[in-house]
Amino acid sequence: MLAILTAAAYPVLVEAATTPIDEVTVTVKRRLASASDVSSAVTIVDGSFVQGQKLTTDALAANVGTFLQQTTPGQGAAIVRGLYGSSVLHLVDNIRLNNAIFRSAPTQYLALVPTVAIERLEILRGTSASLYGSDAVGGAIEVVTRVPEFDSADTQYRGNASIAFDSGELAKRANATLDLGSQNFAASLSGDYLKVGDRRTGSGERIKPTAYESKALRVLLNSTPEAGKSWLLDMHFLDQPETPRVDELVPGFGQDEPSSSEYLFAPNQRIFARAGHTNASGLLGLDWSADLAWQRVVDDRISREFQASERLLESNRSDLYAAILSAAGKTDSLDWIVGAEIYHDRVRSARTAVDIDTLQSQERTPRFPDGSTLQQAALYLHIDRHIADRHTLSAGVRFSYVEVELPVTSISAATSNGVSDTSGDLGWIYELNETSQLVANVGYGFRAPNVFDLGALGNRPGNRFNVPNTGLESEHVLQGDFGARIQKEYWNAEIVVFALDYDDRITSALTGDVTAEGRDIVQSVNAARSSVQGIEARLEFAFADTLTAAVSMNVVRGEQQVTGGQMEPADRIPPVNGKIELAYDAGGDWRLDAWARFAAVQDRLSARDIRDNRINPEGTPGWGIIGIQMIRDIGDAWQLSLRGENLLDKRYRMHGSGLDSVGRNLSVTIGKSWL
Repeated sequence: MLAILTAAAYPVLVEAATTPIDEVTVTVKRRLASASDVSSAVTIVDGSFVQGQKLTTDALAANVGTFLQQTTPGQGAAIVRGLYGSSVLHLVDNIRLNNAIFRSAPTQYLALVPTVAIERLEILRGTSASLYGSDAVGGAIEVVTRVPEFDSADTQYRGNASIAFDSGELAKRANATLDLGSQNFAASLSGDYLKVGDRRTGSGERIKPTAYESKALRVLLNSTPEAGKSWLLDMHFLDQPETPRVDELVPGFGQDEPSSSEYLFAPNQRIFARAGHTNASGLLGLDWSADLAWQRVVDDRISREFQASERLLESNRSDLYAAILSAAGKTDSLDWIVGAEIYHDRVRSARTAVDIDTLQSQERTPRFPDGSTLQQAALYLHIDRHIADRHTLSAGVRFSYVEVELPVTSISAATSNGVSDTSGDLGWIYELNETSQLVANVGYGFRAPNVFDLGALGNRPGNRFNVPNTGLESEHVLQGDFGARIQKEYWNAEIVVFALDYDDRITSALTGDVTAEGRDIVQSVNAARSSVQGIEARLEFAFADTLTAAVSMNVVRGEQQVTGGQMEPADRIPPVNGKIELAYDAGGDWRLDAWARFAAVQDRLSARDIRDNRINPEGTPGWGIIGIQMIRDIGDAWQLSLRGENLLDKRYRMHGSGLDSVGRNLSVTIGKSWL
């Protein structure tokens, strides 16, 4: 299948709009390609829209094929085709964001990528197994960062700055970017500061504590000594000093009291550095690309069970090192890429218990075995072949090796878990005519267990406590899709039907034991099989040059079976959801956008969903909200944006989230640009 949505937003905080497919260049093939030459289903969100959001993950809500889950402000997780967490591969400029401690549940780390660094988001929906390997079970989310370019030999500069305020979360934000350079050298410096207060929901209540703070910095140097050749150094930093885990701190469904008296991510932090080189006419006349990268994710925590006298202080971090090399070539009928990847990830973890009355401390078994490592190596080949005038076939294969080393702990012996796997995919594009295409894909992929799966020890959402299982094996998925896209002068449409079979799935199983604090003790096991089917569709129409409309909808249905159990609805499957958009732009100094977002009731719950205190055991109610925004250009440099969201003050919750969404929210953004 293929469906491609381009979300090309207006500058500063605009609801996503679209541009014609054939104008879009994407990197989902791990090389530049026209969107019309990609058989896979891709959603594209433009950077100007992302940069207007508080978090990078906020930009993933209500797009074709994606659904957003949020348990804690300051965090967020995308659900792609009903899958989430480590079943969706996250990348930044083709470097894995997924690390050794990426959770199988929704995880927060994509929210630690600075919005000011982003050129666009590309969400690959489905299994492109040959290009991405382990974790790309439901799909892959690629963050493409912004690299400034100048066309003059003289030094030039440009920049922008903005401040923003909103009422729903009492948020205050300031960010700025400065680009400097010439046609042979460019530098960019960006900064972002965000302070968010307690969230007001549609009930009129401000949930406490939900306040958090975020600081981000991005520095980039890019040298282009000649056409087709570049050297790049890119550095990101984002820090959230204290972010409360809300579902632990307020009573959930079926609870009379919260699970914890204290629970803070303190801090959540990501540091990233990448050195890259490209040469479009390198050895053998091929297009070469090489990258070296380092990423540190800090996931420290402060927690205390409800009314307990013992406070736990955790230090958890992952240092991920990457080396990637690829070569690509192209002829009139053939387009191919071959590559190699090596990753090494080292985990450090410690946990200390402190008595809040006596202040005496004692070392405890850490959340992850301290000194654990995860190593990955892969070789891949992907080919596109144009056959006759109307057919394009693509095929790829990937050989992967993943090894996890767990040192001895007080509760488990040293363990080595190594897996080899082969994955691959096939794609097809058929040109019905100049404006219409049929597309299809099939892929076989896998997810190897990581340090989190094998060795995690500690509290989990839903009043659970996880104990390690070092004997896990890989998960496997077989996925296929079929679709059509039409691009006319005044309208375009896309529709895709997909199905996947997810076997050997790692799931959290009850052991039958309970902790002293009343949490159910669980352990990860290869005991589930899931099947998910769905339809993703979008229609866009231009009533005139000044007025456009779009409607998008996602329908997903899933079933699962845990060994020895009966078939039941799959975990955390999103309800039917979608969006209606209107955009008016007369080409003057102001623009107007309006939208409605909606989700149906989701009462098809698994047994685990029913036990999860974040989910109403009777089902998550349906909801609908409306919003509007006006953007006014003031002179050549200034811009004012006035925005109203959830104007009817609807109280609602995204299915699977740990808190209600923001109620009526009025915001203002003032920006200035320099050319």
